[in-house]
Amino acid sequence: MRRIALLALALTGCGYHVAGHSDLLPASIHTVCVPAFANITVKYWLTDHLPEAIAREFISRTKYRIVAEPEQADAVLTGAVLNYVSYPTVFDPATGRASTVQFQVTMRLTFTERATGKVLYSALNFNAKNQFEISTNPRDYFEESDTALDRLSREVARSVVSAILENF
Repeated sequence: MRRIALLALALTGCGYHVAGHSDLLPASIHTVCVPAFANITVKYWLTDHLPEAIAREFISRTKYRIVAEPEQADAVLTGAVLNYVSYPTVFDPATGRASTVQFQVTMRLTFTERATGKVLYSALNFNAKNQFEISTNPRDYFEESDTALDRLSREVARSVVSAILENF
């Protein structure tokens, strides 16, 4: 019985943790601000939706409170959308029209502790990709690019928050 207790104690103290559940940020951080991102592309939609998705991810996965003003936050995540590129990847053999479009977004992200100015996370060239299908028949056309951008926002949010929490 004593061996089982020692084994259980040894296994629980080994430092193992599931990825995405660690929090290596300073204990002084209780509030986070994720303001709208700067944007030098024509996809204005990204500047609002990416920060919103990241804020939701912080709320769902951490104990941090999200605040609207950077001056009220212990840490601030700033970002800029640097590039947006889309291109067809699959073509309908019957019509020759594109049926699938791939797009890629490049961002710059910086997570800074406001009191000290210390950069806790930085990604100068953060890339994210997604794709969407388009109808080859113009009468059946349904624009799915906004839905794909929403999917991308959620995926970026998961990746960014994981990277910040895991201190990568």
